[in-house]
Amino acid sequence: LGDEQAAHLVDRVKELEHRGYHFEAADGSFELLLRKETGEYEPLFRLESWRAIVEKRADGRVETEATIKIWVDGERYVRTAEGNGPVHALDRALRDALVEIHPHLAQIDLVNFKVRILDETKGTGAVTRVLLDASDGEEIWGSIGVSENVIEASWEALVDSLEYGMQVSRFKAISTSRA
Repeated sequence: LGDEQAAHLVDRVKELEHRGYHFEAADGSFELLLRKETGEYEPLFRLESWRAIVEKRADGRVETEATIKIWVDGERYVRTAEGNGPVHALDRALRDALVEIHPHLAQIDLVNFKVRILDETKGTGAVTRVLLDASDGEEIWGSIGVSENVIEASWEALVDSLEYGMQVSRFKAISTSRA
């Protein structure tokens, strides 16, 4: 990094940390931020929209469904999945759309999920920070999302965890092909 790029990156990290990001616990998100700031970032997909619905039934059952709409290489993918909560349903729908293009995603597991309220005085309107730990069986990395909407913060952390896992997979493939 040149001096100007490094200064810009430091300013960007400070700005994000002021908003509640904590990159010491989110090495995957930090690596992606670094790549974005240096122009080396290649997203897995372009988001059109996502939606999560939680339905409480009269019989006591709770059902959750998520729909995602994304674009990959000019192709539109629409997927709906159920899960044991909105984040699980979003994860399943996103993986369903991407795994045929990126089979390595099937090897990435979310191994830890933490939610923290950043401003407890605002109650249910508080900004939340979501930290996710993911693993491909060889490496474990962290990702982070921050938002007033806990599902949006979770989505951000989820996408970073999967994108970082795919970046690792790409670099392993490149280094293996050069060996």
